[in-house]
Amino acid sequence: MAKSSRRRRAAKSMDRPSASTVGEVNPDDRISSLPNDILLNILDRLDVCNAARTSVLSRRWSQLPAMLPRLVISAPDLLPSETKTKKTNGKLVRRTKAAVAETLANAGLSNAELVQRTNAAVAKALADAAKAVANTAAAKATKSILARRDPGGCTIRLLSMTFYLKDDAPISVGHSVASAMATCKIEKAEFIVLTEKERLECDVYDVENYGTRFVSFFNECVNAFAGLTRLHLQNLRFAKSDFVSNILVTCKKLNYLGFLNCDTEDWITLQVEHAQLSELSIVNCRFDMVKLAWVPKLTCLVFEFWVSFKKPPLSFGHVPLLEVLRLSNVALNWHKMVKLSTFLHETSVRDLRLGFKSEKIWVQPECLTRRQAYVFCQLRILNLLSIPEGYDLTWTMFFLEAAPSLEELILTVIDHPCEMEMDEKVRRQKSYSRNKGVRWESPTSNFKHHCLTKLTFFCFQSEEYMVSHVRRVMKAAVNLGDVYLYDRLTCIYCEGEEPLKPIVFPKTDKQMSSVEKQIRKGIESPAIIHFLAAAEISDDYCARLTEDC
Repeated sequence: MAKSSRRRRAAKSMDRPSASTVGEVNPDDRISSLPNDILLNILDRLDVCNAARTSVLSRRWSQLPAMLPRLVISAPDLLPSETKTKKTNGKLVRRTKAAVAETLANAGLSNAELVQRTNAAVAKALADAAKAVANTAAAKATKSILARRDPGGCTIRLLSMTFYLKDDAPISVGHSVASAMATCKIEKAEFIVLTEKERLECDVYDVENYGTRFVSFFNECVNAFAGLTRLHLQNLRFAKSDFVSNILVTCKKLNYLGFLNCDTEDWITLQVEHAQLSELSIVNCRFDMVKLAWVPKLTCLVFEFWVSFKKPPLSFGHVPLLEVLRLSNVALNWHKMVKLSTFLHETSVRDLRLGFKSEKIWVQPECLTRRQAYVFCQLRILNLLSIPEGYDLTWTMFFLEAAPSLEELILTVIDHPCEMEMDEKVRRQKSYSRNKGVRWESPTSNFKHHCLTKLTFFCFQSEEYMVSHVRRVMKAAVNLGDVYLYDRLTCIYCEGEEPLKPIVFPKTDKQMSSVEKQIRKGIESPAIIHFLAAAEISDDYCARLTEDC
């Protein structure tokens, strides 16, 4: 009997895991024993929904989501899958199909057109329903998480809310955030306000409707807006011309303000005076003039697309810290050339990006006086984006002569069929330029630049005008260290579109050697020439190649 008992105990001890294998068999025990700060660091790497799900693991885990230092809740991230949406909204699909089919049938359309339009209407109805569900989920998650927050607990380092301007969800989010601001310490608070339709889908009625909705939301949640440090708005038209100024007055803590496709019914002069604003982005907006009257902490400005104006509707007042400037436009025949020395005379930027959208060059090369040259004396990085193909690039040497401290020059020469107006009749009607280039000859012979160390050329081709320009820069920049020549960039929106001109990037070692000999012929330069595929572009440079705000 004793022997049998000993055998049973021995068998159990063999089944029991040893101390060295506990972590392999039941790792949850080991994870749960970690300090709170490490567990919070782990949860911080998850999205809010997945982080919240961990609260069911134990009483201790249930307390952690309310202690997270970063709360990023985004309605687009909560959109249900297409399969789930169709299953959930089966009744909606059937009703939409029936209603649309009846309406279109009465219009006398063919069966093919009937099916196509019905499917499009169903797809839109499903997308709208999905956004409504996601918006509601985001509002509920915000209310739940912030309500459980300990007022005397951890500081919220970042509270970022992305939601659609739809139904009652924005006001619910606003009230939850305002309550949290009153009871908790929040370092950064951000609203990214989206609309159901994208910018290119919006008509006049849409932007007016969205503008009305936003004003109601703003007036209902003034306390939340007063505590924001970042605010991004899109696709809004405001009935009252002074409402944009009201945003600046109310949101006194803003560090970042972004407008995309926004305007007022009566185009106004927007006078920007703000003590804290450090970043301002105005893209595809229609204001009669934007005056940066007094923005003492502004360091970064994005101002893109003033198609409706002959010259940029922008003026600089007191912006002593402005370092980064992004300017882009689609220039037509009637647009005036911009003399940057005059336009930027109150600034001294260090990082300048100019975009041309594969159309007419709108910058006027200049022979600068000493006083005018002050504008470029601090310039360190110059990025010339979407220069049209096939035109002489000598005009870009103006920047080298104007900016003695320039360290890096980035050129992208490309025609984007997906972005360009290709219909010749429409181009004539809208006054697109046939000749997109600009001529310039340097008044200084044998000019030398001593600070430029890096030249990056995207969409380089073995064309004579590109090869000549690389030679020109290498000859002038006596301390140039590296020349990076990249193949043509891939564009997801240009898939299926044939390039307007054949691509002649050197692929083989023999071709690269031949092009390098052409570039170096008669030039003594220490620069190393690198031929690189588009796939080798770093994430840092990918960010520099976008036109986004």
